[in-house]
Amino acid sequence: MAATPFLNSSEKPFGISQIRAYIPIVLNLDKMNYDVWREIFETHCLSFGVLDHLDGSSVSTPETEKTWKERDGLVKMWIYGTITDSLVETILTPKSTARDLWCALENLFRDNKENRALQLENELRTITIGDLSVQEYCRKLKSLSDLLANVDSPVTDRQLVMHCLNGLNDKFDGIHNVIRHRSPFPSFHTARSMLLAEEERLTKQPKPAVSHTETTSSPNALFADSNTADSQSRNYTSNNNNNKGNNNRNNRNNNRGGGRGNRGRGRNNNSGFQNYGYPPWSFGQPQWPYSYFPGAPQMMQFPAPVAPFTPPQSTQRQNSILGPGNN
Repeated sequence: MAATPFLNSSEKPFGISQIRAYIPIVLNLDKMNYDVWREIFETHCLSFGVLDHLDGSSVSTPETEKTWKERDGLVKMWIYGTITDSLVETILTPKSTARDLWCALENLFRDNKENRALQLENELRTITIGDLSVQEYCRKLKSLSDLLANVDSPVTDRQLVMHCLNGLNDKFDGIHNVIRHRSPFPSFHTARSMLLAEEERLTKQPKPAVSHTETTSSPNALFADSNTADSQSRNYTSNNNNNKGNNNRNNRNNNRGGGRGNRGRGRNNNSGFQNYGYPPWSFGQPQWPYSYFPGAPQMMQFPAPVAPFTPPQSTQRQNSILGPGNN
């Protein structure tokens, strides 16, 4: 009589053709999402009346063997369809029941929990926001917290907020202090909302324009003036040396030839004085500003220009027709 309700139960489980539509989470050993997957899977089996195939409370009898195996095989197909291929190869055993597969998955994810918990805790302590957005940064924090809960090392909400604040960079210093000193201490979801609002404000804040204007008092302008003065000084020295060379050649040409008073056949001997060239400076304002600061280059001082040489007039009185010395 006890088996009658089981045989006459609803055939609703056999109407499911796509198990992923009911259990969207795929069990993955790398993601350590066993607890989430288990919660959804157990809820699904409870809704369709086959949870006893997972907890071992249902057993097969000669009267119910055929129906029981059909239902158990259906639960096994649900398990295979919601885990990764690598997990299927790991737990697949001939003639195993749904309970056997369920226990194999639990042992696989529960083994080596301490080592896995240490790795996740270290990653949670050292995570930083870097170039991530606040949305992505908080998602990674929540994922690490869930993974720690899966290995029986849960993180409190307050600890998660402190890990979140420790990984922020300098641009969040203002909101960092607000969250840390807020009373009562905010939850992780509240802190996340405050960080998102601060990120949006910083994004809309205009960046100051960089000015490249230089004045005569700036270091670059003074350096340019110093170079200009040095360049003009070198040009003057070169021109002065060229003028001296030209004057020496003119003097040698004037001294050639014979006769009294140097009036001979020499070239360029029309005058008795030397032709001194004028230096190539101007008597107006200097081309560079005066230096009023200690250590700045001084304006070059030039000697006064030399006036052209004029030969002295002879004081000897000439003879006249009246006699020597009579004019």
